[in-house]
Amino acid sequence: MSWQIRIEHSTGYRYASPVVSSYNEARIIPQTGESQLTLEATVRTEPAASTYRYWDYWGTQVTAFDLHTPHTELVVTGRSVVQTAAAPPRPADVPSWDQLTDDSLADRFVEFVRPTVSTPEHPELRAAALELAAANSPADFLPAVGDWVREKLSYRPGTTEVRTSAVEAWEQGVGVCQDFAHLALVLMRAAGMPARYVSGYLHPSADAEVGETVSGQSHAWVEGWLGTWLGFDPTNGIPTGEPHVVVARGRDYGDVPPMLGVYSGGTSTSLGVTVAVTRLG
Repeated sequence: MSWQIRIEHSTGYRYASPVVSSYNEARIIPQTGESQLTLEATVRTEPAASTYRYWDYWGTQVTAFDLHTPHTELVVTGRSVVQTAAAPPRPADVPSWDQLTDDSLADRFVEFVRPTVSTPEHPELRAAALELAAANSPADFLPAVGDWVREKLSYRPGTTEVRTSAVEAWEQGVGVCQDFAHLALVLMRAAGMPARYVSGYLHPSADAEVGETVSGQSHAWVEGWLGTWLGFDPTNGIPTGEPHVVVARGRDYGDVPPMLGVYSGGTSTSLGVTVAVTRLG
């Protein structure tokens, strides 16, 4: 079974005084891959700017543009239509823990087994990861990590920011999907499982009605290596599937920000983000 989803993602900035020059990158175009096909994708800016696209080191399509006309507002809107499918089944020959922690596999996926600023090492988290790994096969480890993360974190918007590390969120006991994903990555990597951060969109209803436009959300989840990359959404405690739309992958949020840029001019006084999603079929 597959879904077809239309997504409109709009990000707006307002400045206290005119911005005279800016250089920007947007990572809001969904990827095409094994379980997902992007049928249409456009990125528009107000004021209008010429854009160009490239793929970054992690395989994410980036829309870059610069503006040199004075402006006090900037709106960047991505519109796309994506066909999604159920995640691939778990392979029959899932690697053992000994295979996952072998040096050759660690060398192959070195960027996805090492800690980062957002997913740092911590002795208590490492101990928890090893305890979970001892009690679960690699095949059962991902959902066990999701259960552990949801026991330690309460979902509460506005309590963390993009620079909050997994350890900081864990110590506070609250966070958003980004923090759930970062904390899961700490545990997965501490146990020796290659793990990567995924950003994208989530349709809020698993049984969405065709044709109904609803308020969606940017979302984050994780993928673990089990002979192939398998996705899991620790915030909701479910494997990824048709409602999940992949935009970018990396080591952590720092590799996949939806908007990134520098500018010269007035300070930013507001930022508004809206995501509208429609299941088309």
